[in-house]
Amino acid sequence: MSDLRYGWTTGACATAATKAAHAALLTGEFPDPVEITLPKGQTPAFALAVEELGDGYATAGIVKDAGDDPDVTHGALVRSTVRPGPPGSGVVFRAGSGVGTVTRPGLPLEVGEPAINPVPRRMMREVLGDADVIVEISVDDGEELARRTWNPRLGILGGLSILGTTGVVVPYSCSAWIDSIRRGVDVARAMGREHVAGATGSTSEKVAADLHGLPEDALLDMGDFAGAVLKYLRRHPVPRLTIAGGIGKLAKLAAGHLDLHSKRSQVDFGVLASMVGDPETAERVRNANTALDALQICRRAGVPLGDLVAVRARETALATLRGAPVAVDVVVIDRAGTIVGRAGP
Repeated sequence: MSDLRYGWTTGACATAATKAAHAALLTGEFPDPVEITLPKGQTPAFALAVEELGDGYATAGIVKDAGDDPDVTHGALVRSTVRPGPPGSGVVFRAGSGVGTVTRPGLPLEVGEPAINPVPRRMMREVLGDADVIVEISVDDGEELARRTWNPRLGILGGLSILGTTGVVVPYSCSAWIDSIRRGVDVARAMGREHVAGATGSTSEKVAADLHGLPEDALLDMGDFAGAVLKYLRRHPVPRLTIAGGIGKLAKLAAGHLDLHSKRSQVDFGVLASMVGDPETAERVRNANTALDALQICRRAGVPLGDLVAVRARETALATLRGAPVAVDVVVIDRAGTIVGRAGP
């Protein structure tokens, strides 16, 4: 991954656009490129894609470059419009078109606030100094892009969030996904949920939600990051957790893997075989092509491999929680969404 190109967060783009717009509001000229200092000291320069100077306002826009990360906002146009504010008002942030508004508690912003996260706000305040201004951040097509993020589930409606703690996008770091998991736990806790579910995919999520009657804000976008869910719940417990997933993903969890991605962990057929009491069936499982193949072998032999995987996966989860007050149950499904194994309360 060392040859992959880094990129810039929406927060960094918004900060650079704000600096340029404010300079134009004061001087009538847009600095282009515009340089900012990021929280860790880097000083990138951004080319302006939009310059508009009007009566009592200035707008600058920057196209986000996420580097080689498959970021949904790569190529998005981030705009900042700066207007004079009332004397003594300081910096007031507003959500323009394509930027969401917080509608649920549990996030690092108050309900009703524009979804401009704390670090980007701090960065913008730093480039504005002691100015009394209104800063409106917008993202072209942001409302449509937001449908491909976790914002609707987190209660951020109307568009994207302006994000970033360092200003830098590290390719394939998965930090945005893990941050969304954490925010999902925060929202569920703030909503008073006592039961949450982490699923490896949409089919297993639907199974868990239907099985336990869970609302949308109790569903965590776990994906492959079982460890992220468990480690965050260890520090911020919820009384009950359901882990749901396909036999292949949960076979990895059963073997002790906390990252279930195919590039970072593999199904260990030796571990699966060790769960099977019958030597002949165990040998067939050891030589199976896939976890689903192993499941079919065990079905024919009357061995409840799904239940055995669920038990082991639950043991891994409980060990990772390290005694945190979280009751865990595990649901294993096949490709059709049929429950083939369960363990726990």
